[in-house]
Amino acid sequence: MSRTEERAEGAGPFTTRLTWRLSDGSTAVWDSRRARKRGLLTVRASGESETRPRRADTTSVDRLRRLNAIAAGAFAAGGGLFVSGAAVAQFGTGGATGAWIYFLGGLFFNTGGYASLLQVINAPRQDSGSGALSPRLWRWWSYEPGRIDWLSTFLLFAGTLVFGINLLGSLMQGLSVRQANALIWSPDLIGCTLFLVSGHLALVEVCHGRPGIRTRDLGWWIVAVNQLGSVLFMASALADFTRPATGSVLNVDIANWGTLTGAACFSAGGVLQFYERP
Repeated sequence: MSRTEERAEGAGPFTTRLTWRLSDGSTAVWDSRRARKRGLLTVRASGESETRPRRADTTSVDRLRRLNAIAAGAFAAGGGLFVSGAAVAQFGTGGATGAWIYFLGGLFFNTGGYASLLQVINAPRQDSGSGALSPRLWRWWSYEPGRIDWLSTFLLFAGTLVFGINLLGSLMQGLSVRQANALIWSPDLIGCTLFLVSGHLALVEVCHGRPGIRTRDLGWWIVAVNQLGSVLFMASALADFTRPATGSVLNVDIANWGTLTGAACFSAGGVLQFYERP
């Protein structure tokens, strides 16, 4: 069955939605996030006004469902641990206890980031002419920077790895001001930047171009809540800079509350993600 592309949407070099007409007169729509998260295409038969979903094969759907559950659970748990770590830092004794809670939460964030990337790598792709999603052989890695979903999730995963340097640095004792800023503050700032860029790309993907408001779209809510968390994390990172002259943190309260509220956003996003499944 041949197809004729009618419309491509997205931003810059990225395509986030394709509409094409098949040889039988029906119209198929491929939506990047809908296809990789739910394993669905939208099809409208010739002469009909209503659309109907066309699901990917059972193997692909089961794979997407498992990876989604892992990513959602990891972000929900990781965010919860970061909330606990920030609460200990703000209201408790802080110190090593809070640092270890953060470190454990960081491992969950690593897991969630990689599971999200695996979901993109192994998601079914639009068929060249059948108007269906084609399965893919399982892969642990790919390099596809021309795909907005791959780039967004790759930057997210990279951000979680950079945060790992920050969290390891937080476990070290006796650091000088210069070492603290190099091993703790700088990786924190870089990781937050990667999160923000990843979130912007995710908004572009779900909005098919310039970011906007899509309150009826669960995917938009997940991305928007996570992006709010990234903004709060960035505020926390900026406030956590240690002044070389005094050896004191710029603003401890903003650093702790930014982390706590940002982590709560990521945890809420993880809970919402449980419902964005095939």
